[in-house]
Amino acid sequence: MYPQQIHDYLLRFFRESHCQILNDHDHYIDVQLTIEMDKKIMNRPFYWRYLESTDGVPNPAQLTFITDRTKLVDDIKGEVVHFGSPRLSQLFQATKEMGSFVQMYEKVLGKFEKKTILTPWLGVNYKVSYYSDQTKEFLYSLGINLMTGHVVEGFQESLSKVDLDIKMSEHTFNLPYIIKPIRALERLDAVIEKNIQQDDHTWAEEAKKRKKKDQKVLEHFYEGVENKPDCYEVEKEAMEQQYEARIKIDIINGGLFYLK
Repeated sequence: MYPQQIHDYLLRFFRESHCQILNDHDHYIDVQLTIEMDKKIMNRPFYWRYLESTDGVPNPAQLTFITDRTKLVDDIKGEVVHFGSPRLSQLFQATKEMGSFVQMYEKVLGKFEKKTILTPWLGVNYKVSYYSDQTKEFLYSLGINLMTGHVVEGFQESLSKVDLDIKMSEHTFNLPYIIKPIRALERLDAVIEKNIQQDDHTWAEEAKKRKKKDQKVLEHFYEGVENKPDCYEVEKEAMEQQYEARIKIDIINGGLFYLK
């Protein structure tokens, strides 16, 4: 996930959460949180309990998020957000909790003699995590046309250029989908699995090499000990779990989108 993608995601997340964007530069943003968002992401429950018990004046936090440190010129103080950072993971989780599925329509302005036809798309954002003693994470955004079955990558990025609303515009007609969303989701899952199969998995082999190296150190440490203590088995099992290669696929969110 590139810095610009993260920047666009933050803007969309906070705007849709009704937080005010105080400043929007190409490499950092200043955000005024709402009370609800402060409670959700700032982890200060005692402050809010005290405030509510004393009828105090709420003061939700203002935050600066830096999305690309390489472009910093001024002495900007803020929180660096990158793919895999705790803050971005927290916002992904908040997105999942607040609304993992949406249904939205492309806005159509003006009056036309004929109705504008909107085509249904299913969009899904996936997070793929490769686990061993080290972790790599990738974000995939896929969309599938529910009329034709055509699949596109970078679907979230394309949506950022479209003016969407939760309500249909006047003078629009939504085509009924031919491919059911559950079947479309199965197709997108298959695309993700194919991408994983075609990916470079030398990371798993490198993890095996590191495990063998650490196993040799462990065996050398207990060399000559006939009755090995319980801690030996505990360390050995912990090493197996630490270096075990695992792949996890998570759906962050998704939606049904009617587009021109």
